[in-house]
Amino acid sequence: MKFENVTVTKKANVYFDGKCVSHNIELADGTTKSVGVILPATLTFNTGAPEIMELLEGECTVTLADESEPKTYKGGESFSVPGNSSFRIEVLEPVHYVCHFG
Repeated sequence: MKFENVTVTKKANVYFDGKCVSHNIELADGTTKSVGVILPATLTFNTGAPEIMELLEGECTVTLADESEPKTYKGGESFSVPGNSSFRIEVLEPVHYVCHFG
């Protein structure tokens, strides 16, 4: 996967003591995304805008705020998170992802 003609925020977003590191990108049409990696950990993320988490590589289990059972996702799969919500992610091997906002 490759994004063409993008603007990259040079400074990384570092969350959870370095367990998640990403960079924000803006496409030519103004669309924003985050591209990063989550290292093995169990983390809870809060959302403002709706998100689609596209997994490029790795495997994780995800529990959305309104669900009680986790679901497993692997590279090549994605999951959606509503805006103003949260999700718990358990990562056993590094997960490379693209987060699509909106």
